[in-house]
Amino acid sequence: MKRTALLTAALLLAGTALPARAADAPAALPSGDFAVTNAMIAIGDGSAPIPGGTVVVRGGKIVAAGKAIAVPDGIPVIDGTGKWVTPGLVTAMTDLGLVDVGAVDESNDSYAGTARFSAGLDVSVAIDPDAPPVAISRASGITRAGVAPVAANAIFAGQGAVIDLAQNGPGTVEPRVFQLVELGERGADLAGGSRVAAQALLRNALREARDLAQAKPGKDSAAQPADALLTRVDAAALIPVVTGKQPLFVHVERAADIRSVIALGREFPALRLVIVGAGEGWRVASELAAAKVPVLASALADLPNTFETLAATQSNVGRMTAAGVKVALGGFYDNDQPRYAPQFAGNLVGLSRVPGATGLSWGQALAAITSIPADILGESAAFGSLKPGLAADVVIWDGDPLEVSSIPVTIYISGRPQPLVNHQSRLRERYRHSSEGALPKAYE
Repeated sequence: MKRTALLTAALLLAGTALPARAADAPAALPSGDFAVTNAMIAIGDGSAPIPGGTVVVRGGKIVAAGKAIAVPDGIPVIDGTGKWVTPGLVTAMTDLGLVDVGAVDESNDSYAGTARFSAGLDVSVAIDPDAPPVAISRASGITRAGVAPVAANAIFAGQGAVIDLAQNGPGTVEPRVFQLVELGERGADLAGGSRVAAQALLRNALREARDLAQAKPGKDSAAQPADALLTRVDAAALIPVVTGKQPLFVHVERAADIRSVIALGREFPALRLVIVGAGEGWRVASELAAAKVPVLASALADLPNTFETLAATQSNVGRMTAAGVKVALGGFYDNDQPRYAPQFAGNLVGLSRVPGATGLSWGQALAAITSIPADILGESAAFGSLKPGLAADVVIWDGDPLEVSSIPVTIYISGRPQPLVNHQSRLRERYRHSSEGALPKAYE
């Protein structure tokens, strides 16, 4: 029983996937200024990879990336022969830093089931850059993430933040980047049992926030009206949404619900809408494209477990992309951990070769986990690709990063080399060649 308990605890902390195989810590690597030469370079902007390319970094920023790039004198050079170089991977929707072990409530800050506030919740104050899943994701090539709460007792989940995953780094790069709301089946349940109630609550909340934003300073604006449904904190948190300063991430799946979200833009023209989920997005792809509403979608969801995803298909992402919709892969929670993003993107490349299916090109697939999620988060001018001027989030891989057998061998965030050690790698080393007496007492 003791052995079972120890193994269970180890697996919970380590996660469900196999440990990373990369070296725990990089050898003495250059920091800030360096170049990688003779590598397969993938910019991350949707273009095809460039063989025999070069990346130049100065002051923690990308200076140049591509073919026939001259390396300035005096900066360290890394020979990338046989290696691939990509921007750091970006996931726009995850719970990294909010959860140590999902099944342990005391270590889980993503869900506030009895909170008095909803839209006013700000996850940035609870993010822990030392949470074990952060190091595990970093060692898999994830360098930036949008961290989002989970809706608990209201349709509004709260305000998400953008973090970098650098060890001993700033952790939270920017708080209160987006607001997340649940509609569809989950929103209906939270609102009282129907989509009608959820839509009424959402529109009322946006109107109350708009009224508060337009209120004149003074005694009369010190409190919410007597018939207000939102607390003043929640209404104030929605002001950036109704004024277009903060995007509204809306989780919906079925086509009819997506159309209802698009219609919100007619009543609240300043809204910057982002659809999360969109399991039936392919059915309304032309409408999404016309409305210029981007999507954070699951990669290969094709087995519906709810009525709102009955039309799910593996070709969903490919069809929306082909229609002109800006689509990133998102929604990495619990078992769908951010480190699986390259595998999901690679599957979409493989899908493009299946007769009758619609997938993505290699360049499109990489962009769906780098530059596009960065753009949806409003951070495309800061990171997400190897374009000049952006943060030098650089990952060197031992092979094609969208192949499941490839791993990162070197990772930089803002030009600083990152260790690849994490809880999983330590467990691997501890138990790989254990001998009698080297294990905990209960194992003897």
